Amino acid sequence: MTTYAVGDLQGCLEPLQRLLDAVHFDPARDKLWLCGDLINRGPDSLGCLRFVKSLGDAAETVLGNHDLHLLAVAAGARKASSKDTLEAILRAEDAPELLDWLRRRPLLLVEENGPHVLSHAGLHPHWDRATALREAAFVESALRADNYRELFTFMYGNSPARWREGREGEKRLRFAINVLTRMRYCRRDGELDFKEKDSPGTQPESLLPWYEVADRRHEDMKVIFGHWSTVGTPSAHDVVALDSGCVWGGFLTAYALQTGVYTRLRCPQAQAPKKR
Repeated sequence: MTTYAVGDLQGCLEPLQRLLDAVHFDPARDKLWLCGDLINRGPDSLGCLRFVKSLGDAAETVLGNHDLHLLAVAAGARKASSKDTLEAILRAEDAPELLDWLRRRPLLLVEENGPHVLSHAGLHPHWDRATALREAAFVESALRADNYRELFTFMYGNSPARWREGREGEKRLRFAINVLTRMRYCRRDGELDFKEKDSPGTQPESLLPWYEVADRRHEDMKVIFGHWSTVGTPSAHDVVALDSGCVWGGFLTAYALQTGVYTRLRCPQAQAPKKR
């Protein structure tokens, strides 16, 4: 049995199916971990949701920022942007079933008897394993509650930017969501920064990629993440970056947890590259 972690799909179903064929993925034997952002920007977001859901227990995905955005739009708490490609999902006959399935996905996956942890954006430098699991579970509980729509009314925003043990309520939820689904750069003391989004090496000296903060507290884990298509190869040995820009005409990448082998396939450009 092999567990394959795969980077952001963003509606690119055909590349995923080609990649699974390339690694000889067998849902009766293997497991598939997805880095989140199953949908948006690419050509077949509806197909991605349906396909991943159809794999049942053989596949699991964490939630990404685009996935949460879809749920917020569907709940009427946020308007779709001009760049969104969500209409096919929202108009589908099985939309209620798909959206209910999506909001019950986790924000963190932890390998049983192994070091690997999967989060869409990564882990805050000051979180250890227990803290990460606790904060992810706090958000998951809110998403799975009957009044889950309330979460989307205060989910958006960049504050608080600093981790503080013991925080509760809306600020705790927003901070955890931002860490797990939006984070790229931090200041040296762990304060989050959302202004810089380009590749490491282009940022101001006051900022570091989250995995380069000196007092990072999860070095007993190997953190797998997506979200950052321009990250390249991270400098830290204990992180695995899997968003290789499939939707922009880059690659879709799979990482085998048991062997450390990477497999990647070139993707057709589904959307023009972002302007820098």
